[in-house]
Amino acid sequence: MNFTQNDRLKQVTANTLIVGVDVGSQTHFCRAFDWRGFELSRRVFKFSNDRMGFLTFLRWTEELMNKTEMKKV
Repeated sequence: MNFTQNDRLKQVTANTLIVGVDVGSQTHFCRAFDWRGFELSRRVFKFSNDRMGFLTFLRWTEELMNKTEMKKV
């Protein structure tokens, strides 16, 4: 998809969970924020660069979505 910056910003609403990931070769780190930039995760979440690590990250994201009642990521 070819979105301009304004088109991408329009996708972020009050019901959007924003997840930032620092990608590493063996270990990744992430944090979650709301649309205003307030951090929703209590601390950095660390996960490994394998299938189990990704599933752990996915479960963490889904739990945070349910906890904060967000509809999109």
